[in-house]
Amino acid sequence: MSTIAIITDSTAYIPEKYLREYPIYVIPLLLIWGNETFHDGVDIKPSEFYTRLEKSSVIPTTSQPTPNDYKVLYDRLLEKGHEILVVTISSKLSGTMDSAIQAKAMLPGAPIEIVDSLSTAMAMGYQVLAGARAIKNDSKLTEIKSVVEKAREHSGVVFTPVTLKYLHLGGRIGGATRYLGTALNIKPILNLENGVIEPLERVRTRTKALSRIVEIVAERAGDRPIRIGALHANAIEDAQSLIDEASKKMKVIESVVTDVSPAIGVHTGPGTAGLAYMIE
Repeated sequence: MSTIAIITDSTAYIPEKYLREYPIYVIPLLLIWGNETFHDGVDIKPSEFYTRLEKSSVIPTTSQPTPNDYKVLYDRLLEKGHEILVVTISSKLSGTMDSAIQAKAMLPGAPIEIVDSLSTAMAMGYQVLAGARAIKNDSKLTEIKSVVEKAREHSGVVFTPVTLKYLHLGGRIGGATRYLGTALNIKPILNLENGVIEPLERVRTRTKALSRIVEIVAERAGDRPIRIGALHANAIEDAQSLIDEASKKMKVIESVVTDVSPAIGVHTGPGTAGLAYMIE
């Protein structure tokens, strides 16, 4: 059995069945809601979070894990004889990678490598899984890191929020700021590109936005096999329709429906839906 372990963060929201199968460890981001602090996906689950968010007059904020959070896990895994690969949410969206780097600096010479996924959700999750699935008894840490970096080149997220309010308030809106102030019946389609959120298109209805997301991802995939994750923020029916339609138009070899992590949902808002993917 290989001694390589992979650490990622809660924004990937990798389904539990994969976390049980592979040597993947998850560090949660933090949600600060008034006087309360929650560990993303641990102390508060998505359905509870989005229901509360819709009714709350206070918009929560997020915070990255501390360097000590990483060091504690590094120490535990190193004591067990593991080498460590860390894959983080895009450094352009969060300071999480910086915490991972600071913790590594506390352990000079430790076998730790860090990859900026330049993404989040299952686009990051599939990068992590690509690395985990490549681990063999004689795998070298640098080889697994290269697998993840290659997967990063073929991964992406295309999504549509119900409103741009949350992205705007959270400062993660990127180039999509040009869509602020558009008519309420215009639905934006956004793309996580090179680690930042950028606008792709605007369409007139939610139904058209969901269909266009599938078309965009299908155009990128061509006839190549693809792994997809339909992500949603309390919009399970939309996520399932994305899976169904994508399966008709692409060579889907793996598909999952996942929640948008509360730490991401703070910024995208309730009702967000989209496709995260990795093209083989």
